[in-house]
Amino acid sequence: MYQVTINDFEGPLDLLLHLIKKHDMDIMNISIEEITKQYLDFITKMEEMNLNIASEYLVMASELIEIKSSTLLPKKEEETEEEDERENLINRLIEYKKYKEVTDQFKQLELERQNYYTKPEENLNMYADASEGLDLGDVDLNILLEAFSKFLVRKEEEKPLNTKITKKEYSVKQRSTEIINVLKNKKKVYFEELFETNKKDYIIVTFLSILNLVRKHEVNIVQENNFDRITISLRGEA
Repeated sequence: MYQVTINDFEGPLDLLLHLIKKHDMDIMNISIEEITKQYLDFITKMEEMNLNIASEYLVMASELIEIKSSTLLPKKEEETEEEDERENLINRLIEYKKYKEVTDQFKQLELERQNYYTKPEENLNMYADASEGLDLGDVDLNILLEAFSKFLVRKEEEKPLNTKITKKEYSVKQRSTEIINVLKNKKKVYFEELFETNKKDYIIVTFLSILNLVRKHEVNIVQENNFDRITISLRGEA
């Protein structure tokens, strides 16, 4: 029973490759008689189902019949036309098979590329020299950077095997506003509490937003003792 239609194939060569594979034939040593029979049976089934068959499929059918007929006719020893036609068909099938395999590889690469998401460029010139104009109080910038680095390592270890990818995009301005709102509500938070998801762009934008708020003198960053957790609060808050 046939479970495919002509529309499933990209042309007569595609259909021939399907039949060769289905019947475990060697493409280098195909039986013209057998492949012609299988091809014509397929076309006949399609016609019985009142399906429109493109002319190119019928042209291939006539070509196969012609090659098959040549094998049945008596020929002189020097006549090699039938062999040439058979060899030409095999070469076309081999070339088509190569292109089809390459196309399948491109399709797979396209599917893999769909798993990557990019973020639009953002002008970060204002953060080119993060140490200038940043009043971190008793906290050295290197300590803050080290805390951020350790946080990234910890997040990577805690990251679940399956994560849900969203298309929500963040800007430094938007994230800075969100951090201010969090601090207004909680008064004081630990540095790592501001990083709520494992999304790389979200983490980077959050860190840049913290530096932005420090530069604008809107938040305090405090580390009571060496190796203590870093806390962040609004200016004027405890």
